[in-house]
Amino acid sequence: MIESAVDGDVRVLTIERPARQNALTRDHLDSIQEALDTAAEPVVYLRGSGQAFCAGADLGTVTSLDREAAIEFAKHGQAVANTIEEYDGVVVAGIDGPARGGGVELALACDIRLGTPDATLAETGVTLGLFGAWGGTVRLPRIVGQGRALELALSGRVLSAQEARTMGLLSRIVEKPRSVVTELAENDPVALWLIKERIRDRSAPDRQEKREAESFGELIDRLDASDIDF
Repeated sequence: MIESAVDGDVRVLTIERPARQNALTRDHLDSIQEALDTAAEPVVYLRGSGQAFCAGADLGTVTSLDREAAIEFAKHGQAVANTIEEYDGVVVAGIDGPARGGGVELALACDIRLGTPDATLAETGVTLGLFGAWGGTVRLPRIVGQGRALELALSGRVLSAQEARTMGLLSRIVEKPRSVVTELAENDPVALWLIKERIRDRSAPDRQEKREAESFGELIDRLDASDIDF
């Protein structure tokens, strides 16, 4: 299902279903939710086992749904994506191999998306007469712009790691995402959280600036100048 392990200041969540390219069932969504609800580490690393990141929602689950069940399944995935986005720390997706549909949507909810050179991403729902309903129509245009979001969602085409990086779907392309995660975890956890909170703030600009100043003051108040090497 979902393996949750703690390595220092990093919580590693691994989707363990390699035979199905880590396609997600309701139980997988529940496991991700539970792992995040109990996590307290400043950095969470979300990855897939085997040769894929995540193929998205399990098609066997999807095709068994009626209208009302489909609405609830969409809300279920949205709730998990929202939990990822709102986690009190940094959440990093490590994409090695294919990310499709719901897998892309969970990655979009992460703060940082690291891809290996073998990463590929696609919103393939349209090829099945569907679309990404775990917040994909909200986050995709926010990250890549409406024009690109429409082209990707309407075509279902597969992006290479390099094209995904150019669009902003991937933050970086690296050989070993885990090493970047380790470096992130070396930073001050309160600063990590406040930076994330401020950048994700969607309130009015004047309120954002007020909160920015207050957060800066909070960090200064807890700063030990003796720890700074000029």
